[in-house]
Amino acid sequence: MEKNDIPTEHEEQREFVKWCRQHCKGVRIIAIPNGGARSISTAARLKAEGVSAGVPDLFIPEWNVWIEMKRKKGGVIGPEQTDWIAYLRNIGYLVLVCKGAEVAKEHILEFCNEEE
Repeated sequence: MEKNDIPTEHEEQREFVKWCRQHCKGVRIIAIPNGGARSISTAARLKAEGVSAGVPDLFIPEWNVWIEMKRKKGGVIGPEQTDWIAYLRNIGYLVLVCKGAEVAKEHILEFCNEEE
């Protein structure tokens, strides 16, 4: 963990994905790897392939749900993320911005319970 024992966004997302796969059997969740440090040439190649800054971190196709994960404290939504979230909501997707894995779990439990 980082300073002050506040989990990183990566740690929060990893915990949530693991939990989701255990509790929502048969429901697929995928990560959208748009962030991270890359060389200029790799970034250019990925951009040409369709990587787009600001796309939410996770997608659950069965429920048409996008999830933007943030740290419990300190995580902020940037301008590109704001634009993508607005776009996705305008075309009918549910987009959840979750500050921490526990918040994400609470939201997703509603979907899991609806299927039972």
